[in-house]
Amino acid sequence: MSFLGKIFTWWDGATIGTHLWSWRNGERVGTDAQGNAYYRSKAKKGQRERRWVIYQGANDASRVPAEWHGWLHGAFDDVPESNLPPPRIWEVDYTPNATGTAQAYRPAGALEMGGKRARATGDYEAWSPDA
Repeated sequence: MSFLGKIFTWWDGATIGTHLWSWRNGERVGTDAQGNAYYRSKAKKGQRERRWVIYQGANDASRVPAEWHGWLHGAFDDVPESNLPPPRIWEVDYTPNATGTAQAYRPAGALEMGGKRARATGDYEAWSPDA
């Protein structure tokens, strides 16, 4: 992304102001498998700790893994990288939220798929206010 893009855009990564603020007021605690960087505020007397994420790429909250989501919301104090269990054989890699994109799920009767749906089988009776 260009320098001007970093100054004025917030939807694709963090702006320069956010990077500067994070560098000055935050402490980087780790990254996840997707390259998102996690920060916490430097210790200041009488203030609670703040935690935040700077996304690598598009700003999409569904890109935060479950273990880091728990850390961001204060469910536990330790950084998740030190407490992760071994990956399970049934776990799959992250896939982004496809809503609103060409990859989104569309059932057979959706307008984007031609708008034709299966005919009713006769087990449905329409409601009538007079009945």
